[in-house]
Amino acid sequence: MFDNLSQRLQVTLKRLRGQGRLTEENTREALREVRMALLEADVALAVVKDFIEHVRAKATGHEVLASLTPGQALIKVVYDELVVLMGAANEKLNLAARPPVVILVAGLQGSGKTTTVAKLARFLRERENKSVMVVSADVYRPAAIEQLQKLAATVGAEFFPSRPDQKPVDIARQAVEEARKRVMDVLIVDSAGRLHVDEPMMQEIRAIHAAIEPVETLFVVDSMTGQDAVNIAKAFNEVLPLTGVILTKIDGDARGGAALSIRQVTGKPIKFMGVGEKPAALEAFYPDRVAARILGMGDVLGLVEQASQAADKEKAQEFAQKLSKGKGFDLEDFRDQLLQMEKMGGLASLMEKLPGAGEVSEAAKSQLGDRQDRRLVAIINSMTPEERNHPDAIRGSRKRRIAAGSGTQVQDVNRLLKQFDQMQKVMKRMGKGGLQRMLRDVKGRLPGLPG
Repeated sequence: MFDNLSQRLQVTLKRLRGQGRLTEENTREALREVRMALLEADVALAVVKDFIEHVRAKATGHEVLASLTPGQALIKVVYDELVVLMGAANEKLNLAARPPVVILVAGLQGSGKTTTVAKLARFLRERENKSVMVVSADVYRPAAIEQLQKLAATVGAEFFPSRPDQKPVDIARQAVEEARKRVMDVLIVDSAGRLHVDEPMMQEIRAIHAAIEPVETLFVVDSMTGQDAVNIAKAFNEVLPLTGVILTKIDGDARGGAALSIRQVTGKPIKFMGVGEKPAALEAFYPDRVAARILGMGDVLGLVEQASQAADKEKAQEFAQKLSKGKGFDLEDFRDQLLQMEKMGGLASLMEKLPGAGEVSEAAKSQLGDRQDRRLVAIINSMTPEERNHPDAIRGSRKRRIAAGSGTQVQDVNRLLKQFDQMQKVMKRMGKGGLQRMLRDVKGRLPGLPG
């Protein structure tokens, strides 16, 4: 996410490292590059101008005089201003209102509203322990109601049935009544996609809002539309009293213009961002963490949270006990680790949150995708229980059978066995109490890791 912007900013700020102090000249030069990077990222011109002025004022002030290096000084200022630009802090949904808390979701066609409704329902169920009902008021798009019904079943949310021959306002009212009768904590209303210039459709969403009086009115916007997204959000905000924004398709947005502009232009906070297609791929929007990722500092806090949510605690405990008793690490355990990683969004997703991830080449990143993880799992699944427990027994004819059964090549099986062998050695060291020693070795190879 934000790859282009991130790379440009990091290169610009690195140039200051070799200089002795922060002067007016090198500050001006660096800010010119920062300005170009932001404009290329499709950030609104007015937002860029304000941002650069704020950075210039702080960078030339007394606040940075005691800093160690010019590069560090400017990075600190740019980071602080990026955080301010995106909203200073995460703004949560107002769930303290009298239940059912009604959430109305609006946006353009194709922005990912229906998928976002399902993701949000899952988020509220699992993170906030809320009972959630969803309803589709989209009577225009073919199969929109059926799509939400299927997604609701996937994420474990209650679904209120509606029909294409009903009026959207009536659907919304009936859903609120039903949610109240069934004592649901939250009701999420999915509205039809509409253009801000389509007056009849805008009147309809206004009528829905007046009928159900939602606690939260969230605008879903495709971040890949860049500056247009900001203008559309502004137009919607003039018609509807929006309470927040959800940015979708962040994982495919290399620029980041919408994320950096939308708060400043609309005055509405970004509350969530969609980071993939899976139901779990919805993250609360933390401006400080996003700013850190843009500047190549990673998001270690987000990584820890993600790990704790996805972890199967029982399996982790069993695994730890197995290692402590000196029992070997086998291919069954390896497969469990791969599946656990997939729950967390895959290795590529985790890499993005590590400090210095921007320096990893695209070729290396392409080797870390979900597809690669699934291929490894498929190979292990093609083995017999005996082979998984005793990988040394896997030789020529067995390798060919496993490759054929998993739709891969013998070379892929060899590669997996080599990876497993390396991991097995690491696990043996951990089992012998060598975890601390191993961490010291890793820190020696990865400069910048905290001691």
